[in-house]
Amino acid sequence: QVQLVESGGGLVQPGGSLRLSCVASGFTLDSYTIGWFRQAPGKEREGVSCIKISDGRTIYADSVKGRFTISRERSKNTVYLQMNSLKPEDTAVYYCATSARVPFPKGTFQRGWYDAWGQGTQVTVSS
Repeated sequence: QVQLVESGGGLVQPGGSLRLSCVASGFTLDSYTIGWFRQAPGKEREGVSCIKISDGRTIYADSVKGRFTISRERSKNTVYLQMNSLKPEDTAVYYCATSARVPFPKGTFQRGWYDAWGQGTQVTVSS
């Protein structure tokens, strides 16, 4: 059974950092793309960052470039999202999702390509 579990969210002050984890089970990440998305209250879910596991290629939304870093740890079947210099507008529920068929990078932020999603982890940036 394919399952994704996110963790690492929490409350942090502006300028702070968090590292989110996405642990996959029931399949091996090697042939997949993992995307991080977020959804703020009253807003649509949007793509934040994606990584193609096989070759490590990454892509970032303009709003997080230079602040967020996505990485993979194959031995743990895990993808991380390191978030630095956090801003109040980063407040959202963060989800990871997986796809074996998404065209990279063209389709990486299009939710319809993704077949399995985690339950989400809340990130709140506030003083």
